[in-house]
Amino acid sequence: MLLKKTLFTLYIITLLLLHVSSSWAQQKNSKPKSKDFFKLKSPKIQYVKPDTTTLIEYEEFPDEKSEASKSIFSPAKKLSIVSEDTTNLDLGEQSIVEMSEEVLIDSSWIKIAGYYSIWDTRNVNPYRMDGRQIKEAVPLKLVDEARNRISKMPLETTPITSDFGFRGYRWHYGTDLDLDTGDSVLAAFDGVVRIAAWDGGGYGNYVVVRHYNGLETLYGHMSKTLTKVGQFVKAGQLLGKGGSTGRSTGPHLHFEVRYQGNPIDPERLYDFPEYHLLQNDFVITAALFNYYNSVKKYKARRTVYHTVRRGEVLGSIARKYGISVAQLARLNRISARTTIRAGRRLRVK
Repeated sequence: MLLKKTLFTLYIITLLLLHVSSSWAQQKNSKPKSKDFFKLKSPKIQYVKPDTTTLIEYEEFPDEKSEASKSIFSPAKKLSIVSEDTTNLDLGEQSIVEMSEEVLIDSSWIKIAGYYSIWDTRNVNPYRMDGRQIKEAVPLKLVDEARNRISKMPLETTPITSDFGFRGYRWHYGTDLDLDTGDSVLAAFDGVVRIAAWDGGGYGNYVVVRHYNGLETLYGHMSKTLTKVGQFVKAGQLLGKGGSTGRSTGPHLHFEVRYQGNPIDPERLYDFPEYHLLQNDFVITAALFNYYNSVKKYKARRTVYHTVRRGEVLGSIARKYGISVAQLARLNRISARTTIRAGRRLRVK
């Protein structure tokens, strides 16, 4: 009986061993399935390349001669030399500010100051350029027949009463031409009026014209001006009427020729007795302005006095010389309310 139980137990153990061996063989031949919770795979997302053909456009600068360059917005647009501010350029966004003065001529707006970068309607010489520093000769066309730009004398008759040069204690920067009050004063060349103003202690009623040939001319002591700033004038056009206003001892025209503010002896351009230009072309050189050396040698302080007449007050005197009452009072160290008597001398400049 004991023997039978022992044999049955061995049989059961044998069966269990065979089953375990068979299971182990199956697991060995198959790939193990394990999970690593510390290395989870990211979910797979299908990538689709975006279509940017309608979102981003690349535009090249048009050729200057193409039709595209004539459009309203043209990156290749050239700037005017009148005034351009490029101080605020940066790598992120370029910005160029262009400012210019324009004048209406023959129903179209044109830019003035094509050869000067300064347009000043108050100062005769705002350029601060010493003519003696000119390095190379500058040729100018006084008459340009191809463009119908001619020359005219400033007066119908032009007898000289005072030449360009040192006079008394100061330098005389123009040529004085004799006239009668009311005579017509004419533009010497085509150009644009830059100044039409009153200078009580000097030029009186005067006009400065900027010309296309590169020069500027000044007409002083007129009884009245008949042009305004920005007005285009042709050679021979009426600028005003002759007179004796400002610092003048009698009726005459004070006539100046300037290049970028530097006065030039008008008799280097004109033959006044014969009423014509010496030649149609003129050359600007540093030698034209050597007279500055003499100006410094004889430089003196100019003081102008006015003798009070009956009925005059500080206000009327100040207006006559183009200054304020406060400035007049300061020059004479008096109060602006001071009552002045006839015969008193007041400093006005």
